[in-house]
Amino acid sequence: MMMNDPIGDMLTRIRNAQMRGKSTVSTPASKLRAWVLDVLVSEGYIRGFERATTDNGQGELVISLKYFEGVPVIREVKRVSKPGRRVYMSVKEIPSVRNGLGISIVSTPKGVMSDANARAANVGGEVLCTVF
Repeated sequence: MMMNDPIGDMLTRIRNAQMRGKSTVSTPASKLRAWVLDVLVSEGYIRGFERATTDNGQGELVISLKYFEGVPVIREVKRVSKPGRRVYMSVKEIPSVRNGLGISIVSTPKGVMSDANARAANVGGEVLCTVF
């Protein structure tokens, strides 16, 4: 199957699984997806993730979703930079999500990091998505 937007696909899988109340969701493995999930784990939006392999030998990431009193911790997740329209911002232009209650995930020359870490490292880059 041809997939044009792997990050958007992963975010949609997370969104759909949380709407159904699932505890885990799986997605095909890639380095960029794992880096985005690392940021979500460090910011406390998901419990964690682990690498697995399917029966046909393909890599897979199994994501453990996080709930608080039965409500998903991730209330809203939006893809900002898409394959058809990339969005790059300098460190001064990186938006704060919901007055700092949410995060933006930014792909910088120093790696994939949250907006706060990007400001601390004084680097800009491609804004992948926002999470609240």
